[in-house]
Amino acid sequence: MKRFPIFVPRYYRYHLPLDIANYSKHKFSSLGSASVRPFPDYSPKKPTIKDSQLVYNISTAIKQRRFEPIERILKPFESRFKPDHFIWVLMDIKNEYTLVLNLFSWLCLRRAPSLEARCIIIQISVAAKDPKTAYRLIHNFWSKPNVDATLPFTLFMEKLIYTYKDWSNNNPFVFDIFFQVLVEVGILDGAKKLLYKMLNYGVVISVASCNLFLSKLSENMNGCKITPHVFTEFAKEGIDWNTVSHNITMHSLCRIGKVKEAHNLLFQMRLRGYTSDAISYSTVINGYCRIGEFHEVPKLIEEMQTRGIEPNVFTLNSVVLFLCQIGKVAEAEKVLREMLYRKLVPDKVVYTTLIDGFCKAGNITAAYRLLNEMHGKNIVPDLVTYTAIIAGICRTGNITEAHNLFVEVVSRGMEVDEVTCTVLIDGYCKAGQMKDAFTLHNQMVRMGLTPNVVTYTALVDGLCKQGEIDTANELLGEMCAKGLELNICTYNSLVNGLCKVGNIVQAVKLVGDMEAAGVYPDTFTYTTLMDAYCKAGDMVNAHELLREMLDKGLQPTVVTFNVLMNGFCVSGMLEDGKRLLKWMLEKRIMPNATTYNSLMKQYCIRSDMHATTEIYKEMISEGLSPNANTYNILIRGHCKARNMKEAWFLRKEMVDKGYDLTVNGYNALIKGFIKRKKHLEAKNIFEEMRKKGFVADRELYNFFMDMNYHDGNLDLTLELCDEAIEKNVVDKTDK
Repeated sequence: MKRFPIFVPRYYRYHLPLDIANYSKHKFSSLGSASVRPFPDYSPKKPTIKDSQLVYNISTAIKQRRFEPIERILKPFESRFKPDHFIWVLMDIKNEYTLVLNLFSWLCLRRAPSLEARCIIIQISVAAKDPKTAYRLIHNFWSKPNVDATLPFTLFMEKLIYTYKDWSNNNPFVFDIFFQVLVEVGILDGAKKLLYKMLNYGVVISVASCNLFLSKLSENMNGCKITPHVFTEFAKEGIDWNTVSHNITMHSLCRIGKVKEAHNLLFQMRLRGYTSDAISYSTVINGYCRIGEFHEVPKLIEEMQTRGIEPNVFTLNSVVLFLCQIGKVAEAEKVLREMLYRKLVPDKVVYTTLIDGFCKAGNITAAYRLLNEMHGKNIVPDLVTYTAIIAGICRTGNITEAHNLFVEVVSRGMEVDEVTCTVLIDGYCKAGQMKDAFTLHNQMVRMGLTPNVVTYTALVDGLCKQGEIDTANELLGEMCAKGLELNICTYNSLVNGLCKVGNIVQAVKLVGDMEAAGVYPDTFTYTTLMDAYCKAGDMVNAHELLREMLDKGLQPTVVTFNVLMNGFCVSGMLEDGKRLLKWMLEKRIMPNATTYNSLMKQYCIRSDMHATTEIYKEMISEGLSPNANTYNILIRGHCKARNMKEAWFLRKEMVDKGYDLTVNGYNALIKGFIKRKKHLEAKNIFEEMRKKGFVADRELYNFFMDMNYHDGNLDLTLELCDEAIEKNVVDKTDK
């Protein structure tokens, strides 16, 4: 459901400006070898004596009456004017460019000019240093239907060559312009043929035009595979590539996953005497980030700085995106701060990526802080930004806040789409609020939005989690009736629903039905079944599924290993869990906070805070940031062990990072202070908990009611008593 736009550097959307000043910077050349073929002499049909007289009269009239409208000048000659006359007149007036254009415009209003006539005007335009007109005349011709057929291309090329010697004033840039037009309209084979044809005449197409060719070629994945070969091939033919050329080729190599080859090309640039720039390094950095080899990035950034090349927005955007993808959101924000320190202006893509990263880590406070920062910098958040926050709030279970933000977005005049609605529907479903989910579904339809397979999958998932498998199947029937095909996500929701209600046998049977229907289980399917087996304590079947998964060539994710880790820990097999963690690190499978949380939680349950602390230190040494669950686990463990200084320090640290204690975390902290006879601290935290709307357990309500009663604070005692009864914490008979 993510719709983050991809940041594409300007070099990869290479285009040529159509102004004379910039054209002069685009070098082109003619080979001086004696073996090259000379351009043919121009030999048009000779005029008769009668035609010569008419041509003389027309040319004289045009020159002498140059300030009059061309239509008035040529009115007496119009009935006798033939296509050949046009070319003969041009021979007399070709050095007066304004008159040439006027005559050509007059001709075009009466009849389509011949290909030869068009090519002559193109040659004259280039000779007159008016490449824009030459470009327009070629482009207009090649924008017509069916111009990519072999015959028109060959004729056009031959006519340009035929008219070159007498009409161009020896300016070969006309062939560059023709090459550019062919590239821009997508006739790449024709452009390549033109390049080789011109080499026969000793003319080398400019590197700027060839860069345009590379850029156009690399716009799709198949073209990316060809680009490096073209780069090498053209170099052998005399194209003197530049920095932009190398950057485009490196970009293509990175897109097809050949990042090390791109890195090698960056190295070769220096050996060949080319200057690498920020785009060169950023391209390779982005490539490494995409394939997850982040260890290469710091070296490249250091190398950039050694060479006096400052990282640019694209460089840092790539790093931010990658860090967020692997869960290192705090480090990603440091990169944002570095951008601001370097006076680089981050765009809303960077902010939205960070906001999404914090939301996925459960740090909604940080997400809102960045949203406010965007407003402060006049960077307007879009629907994608707000959708990320709504999704993040939904993950915390605070559906009311998510709903309120959704309403605010609509009230601001933003047109919500299927993705935003589906995110909130999914939130309702996960919270068990199926009535609200279906209400929003109906509202979508009234708004003219079409619920898609993701929307229905969320609804199916919600129904399955409530055990309403039959209703979910009915909804699947409705999906099929609307022409929506069940995909792997829909099946996974059903498998997950069956596992949630403990029906593993039926879930396994459904996986078989999936395969029969041509939908093959993926990593999520296997991970879901493994999770069910692990929670049932059946580690043998969980292991068997992992082997089956690997046999089918499916790559386990960190979530798969987290499921196994949790299974080991819940089953009391902590040594197996530690061995799994060691194996992950050896295989460079980066664990996340959840991986470590499972181990720490079980050691806390065993009151082994020494082992818990060692695991926590190991987690930090791997560069992973603790999440909200990490802090809550550690605080509860230290409170249980009466290590209140450590618990209080961790609590302050998590608040500083924007995380909140859970209800169980508050209960543990308050009880820990009570056990250490620190009643004032316990009371303050209890009041903070109440202000946040959290409900303490019965034991704590009883304790504070007794404490206030003995302190003579009857009003507060009664208030707590009423609150406890209202929130069903104690029975009415308790007090």
